[in-house]
Amino acid sequence: MKKELYVIIGLGRTGLSCACYCLANDIPFAVTDASDQPMFAKELAEMAPDAETAFGGLSAKLIKKATLLLVSPGVSLQEPLIQEAVKKHIPAIGDTELFVKLAKKPIIAITGSNAKSTVTSLIGDMLKRAGKRAVVAGNIGIPVLDVLNDDDVDFYVIELSSFQLERTPSLAPYIATVLNICEDHMDRYSSLDEYIKAKKSIYRHCQYAVVNRDDVRTYPDEKHSLIISFGLDEPSAGEFGLRHDHGKDYLSFSNENLMPVSELKLSGQHNVLNVLAALAIVAPLELDRGALLESAREFSGLPHRCQVVREHAGLVWYNDSKGTNVGATLAALNGLGVKQAGRAKIILIAGGVGKGADFSLLRPVVKQFVRKVIVFGEASRQIEISLRDYVDVERVDNLQAAVEAADLAAVRNDIVLFSPACASFDMFKNFEHRGAVFEQLVGEL
Repeated sequence: MKKELYVIIGLGRTGLSCACYCLANDIPFAVTDASDQPMFAKELAEMAPDAETAFGGLSAKLIKKATLLLVSPGVSLQEPLIQEAVKKHIPAIGDTELFVKLAKKPIIAITGSNAKSTVTSLIGDMLKRAGKRAVVAGNIGIPVLDVLNDDDVDFYVIELSSFQLERTPSLAPYIATVLNICEDHMDRYSSLDEYIKAKKSIYRHCQYAVVNRDDVRTYPDEKHSLIISFGLDEPSAGEFGLRHDHGKDYLSFSNENLMPVSELKLSGQHNVLNVLAALAIVAPLELDRGALLESAREFSGLPHRCQVVREHAGLVWYNDSKGTNVGATLAALNGLGVKQAGRAKIILIAGGVGKGADFSLLRPVVKQFVRKVIVFGEASRQIEISLRDYVDVERVDNLQAAVEAADLAAVRNDIVLFSPACASFDMFKNFEHRGAVFEQLVGEL
């Protein structure tokens, strides 16, 4: 019989959290990472100097010794060594699987191709304003095992990526949602259907399923009796949506106006949809409506997500560095394009690592709202080829050149939108780093 050994695969933030959990619970563990200099190698060495490690390639020796593999989201379950271990009945799970088996308080689980962090944060704020002890964690950047504390929590609000869902078979949330679906991570999935299947696994054992009426792909595949929906159309009984009444648009439930859209601090139609999603998700909890609407009214969003960073020389500059796929950029363009309502145009800055994306999906919206697209990075040629017959496209070498070109191309009242539709790791550490560089460059104009 094997001695107990958890092997942590990937030493990013999640991997380090798993190591902390093992240390705290006296579970023998080892760590392996494909990088020869993992992100948190120094921290691991300081807190667990005797832990066995193997860096610079996944270790077949360690994986063979494992009784359990804790696989970080950034590592594909299709890695040959992991597949070989699974065939030998060594479980390969994620930190979220450990978490859901231990957590005793209700879980609100949120996934989708875009807007996950915004909606997750807004729900956390709504619950707190309504007097509930809510903890926000998961893909939003806080590992779930770091917040496991049933004694001081009423609800866990957990953002989940498709990669996390793949390795969390025991997830049984009280409320679950798929906010939206668009093509993403096609470098990790063999087809869009496979990606959608991973996303919709969030509904497998949930009590309430919250779906987006504007995106039929967000509905559970199997019949579910407790479904709540949200959308930008006028709601029917029991639904959340928009109603136009006496010249104003209102967030509405059934035939009841809740509050005017104009009172939201968040801008863009995509953010109106995000607020409606949050209201629908918390609806089964029957919380104080006044507190929920106060949260909706006051919430100003998260950094790097369609955020105004400067108004200068008649131009408004938006940082949407978190727009790491085509769907996110589509949402930003539609949201801001509708807001402009023909008054002026958008200059779009895009580019980075394409992840197998289909940039032709941007054609209708750039044709309608965009004056010029400025592209840089690994996918710049691909974006140019996809869009050049529909809009003026300029390729440049880097983000600094893109900002300078946008400043030259824009005319008074234009919006300059940095929404890359790509991942950041060709030139930057992450989307936060990319957004910070953009803001610095805009500030220097």
